[in-house]
Amino acid sequence: MENNAFAYVQTLRPVTVQQPLRVLVSACLTGIRCGYDSTANGTYPSVLKLMDYPAIKLFPFCPEEFSFGVPREMCDIHGGDGNDVLDGKAKVLSDSGKDWSDGMIKAAHKMLKVAQDNTIELAIMMDISAACGSTVIYDGNRFAENKVYQAGAGVCAALLQRHGFKVISQRDFRSLEALYNLVDPSHVIDASAIDHHETEWYKDYFATK
Repeated sequence: MENNAFAYVQTLRPVTVQQPLRVLVSACLTGIRCGYDSTANGTYPSVLKLMDYPAIKLFPFCPEEFSFGVPREMCDIHGGDGNDVLDGKAKVLSDSGKDWSDGMIKAAHKMLKVAQDNTIELAIMMDISAACGSTVIYDGNRFAENKVYQAGAGVCAALLQRHGFKVISQRDFRSLEALYNLVDPSHVIDASAIDHHETEWYKDYFATK
């Protein structure tokens, strides 16, 4: 799967405090307690760091909270990826088997509206999520005894991509290093940082897929 996130970040315009970079972000990545269990799904320093830069404006949004509330069941895509759900070829099912496809598509369109209304220039979203995943998502139920991953996007990320928005994940550390440097030129890029699709796990896991 081609992933040119780092190259894209390098093409972003120069930013200032007066004209900050506009970034859509999965709300949980900023510490908002919108996860299925009313938590923020952990702590993500790679994104929290961005909150300290005045030359970037974050627009947090949680599509699953929008459609399904908090707390809620977990959900995953069955029979394809986010694009397949949008095309009616796959379904989003909750842990108990409820079909949440329509609610997820509604949430995706709301997230798209947030992006369009705020002229978003980049989206940073929670990977593996059936809504926000951009690089890796589960193929079926994540709680299955032999859980399976697939390379692909969740429903909301897929809709954003279809409309020309670039989506990266909180684990695309190389791209994020370039972003830190963009919004703060004094930041020295960590040359050892890599994006998720460059990790040994990703390459080994999907080598036979």
